[in-house]
Amino acid sequence: MTVQDQLVQERPTSTASAPGQPIIEIRNVSKIYPGGVKAVDHANITVNRGEFFALLGPSGCGKTTLLRMLAGFETPTEGEVIIDGHNMATVEPNKRPVNMVFQSYAVFPHMSVEKNVAYGLRMDGRPSREIKERTEEALELVKLGGYGKRMPHEMSGGQRQRVALARALIKRPSVLLLDEPLSALDAKLREAMQLELVRLQQTVGITFVIVTHDQSEALSMANRIAVMNAGVVRQIAKPAELYEFPKDRFVADFIGRINLIDAKATRSDDHLVKVTSPAIGEVELAGEATGDVALAVRPEKIFVAEEKPTDPDVVTVRGRVGEVAYYGSYSNVYFDIGNGTPILADIGNVSRDIDNNTFSRHEEYWLYWRKSDTLVLGD
Repeated sequence: MTVQDQLVQERPTSTASAPGQPIIEIRNVSKIYPGGVKAVDHANITVNRGEFFALLGPSGCGKTTLLRMLAGFETPTEGEVIIDGHNMATVEPNKRPVNMVFQSYAVFPHMSVEKNVAYGLRMDGRPSREIKERTEEALELVKLGGYGKRMPHEMSGGQRQRVALARALIKRPSVLLLDEPLSALDAKLREAMQLELVRLQQTVGITFVIVTHDQSEALSMANRIAVMNAGVVRQIAKPAELYEFPKDRFVADFIGRINLIDAKATRSDDHLVKVTSPAIGEVELAGEATGDVALAVRPEKIFVAEEKPTDPDVVTVRGRVGEVAYYGSYSNVYFDIGNGTPILADIGNVSRDIDNNTFSRHEEYWLYWRKSDTLVLGD
């Protein structure tokens, strides 16, 4: 029997156990620390069985506190935490159907890899033969077969993180909680481990909940993402929806890079608003927000031309080249469009003609983007 088969076989059955059904329900949960500090403010989140779910936000937004309440290391001030159909209010951390991988790995330095991985089973008093078999299977699962006799100091950071993953998975939890597990790795290794975590989650099929402040990490790994700020869940959506259709200015600005142009909007027609900005003049756009708004457009959706486009379905503005950052496959070009408003355009370097890939300071161009790529966002 494979590790995947065993994980599925040993999962407790419940009314919420079918794939795609909720396995975690965070119901109106708040956490207030002494002194009135509200770390989490009436959060409502549902995580489905088999999802790779991300809690994303800046430092201090409450995402780690929320993860710790799932693990049982913190108690909600109000609200309910439901895991696999059971209220966790009185359930101790070691009795919950979850396991946690910490940012610092928490690998025991004085134990070999196999002893680290087997630690939880030994504490549970499992038979020696079962411990040996499951340890070998868990190491194979994280691609560390044959590394069992090594000591942690003999392994790279990425390998130590895999040891921590194997140690968590060997207990066969219903939910694996990951607290910024890749933050200590260098950029290239982080990217490789992101792919490994996705592969691992798809292989074992259990629910992963990861906490991260890295937007690209969440976008590339998660099925759905909850964006938090100041203890409040601002939006929950799939990565593409979150990137292309952020619901407010904070989410738009936090997810990836985006240009935000201050403007005023008045209702024009159903689902249309008339937007006025000193930078771009007056234009009618799809949107609901009125009053003081921000026009939001992603840098990769901006095009550059020497002649003014005549297409009525685009927004146009004159811009002067400011800073240019060359990254090989593309360049970040900042344009001054007046009123101190910079516009960033990602310009792909699609040919080897260096002259055509070069922008000089103070050169002027027409910038344009499709109206349909423009978001009208309130606060």
